Amino acid sequence: MATKAKYPGPAAALELYEALIAAHPDVERKGAKNPYTSLNGHMFSFLDETGQMALRLSDDDAARFLEQFESGPVEQYGATMRGYVSVPATLLADTTELEGWFGLSHSWIATLKPKPTKKPAKKRPAKKAT
Repeated sequence: MATKAKYPGPAAALELYEALIAAHPDVERKGAKNPYTSLNGHMFSFLDETGQMALRLSDDDAARFLEQFESGPVEQYGATMRGYVSVPATLLADTTELEGWFGLSHSWIATLKPKPTKKPAKKRPAKKAT
């Protein structure tokens, strides 16, 4: 029997991320190995394997965030993720302040058009031999 994937990063960062999500009962944590949150098919936060949290914000909110905190672009697999800011470890530890930014992210994502779901193709009934 296969074991379910487990987050390989720092346990302390995962606990803080989960506490942040728990403060928003309308948000569900997804991903076992790669924890993230999404709404209507749009991911708006995630925690990478190093314990670095990323948050997706509107352009205006991202500019304010970058002015207020020592942060920078988010890179994954060699590519910069447009619209995301990296959350400094000190802010991740300050869940009270981070809750406001998380709420802004969630509210902004809610304004985006839902992505269409990818439903599996229906199985055709087997043809009867004649």
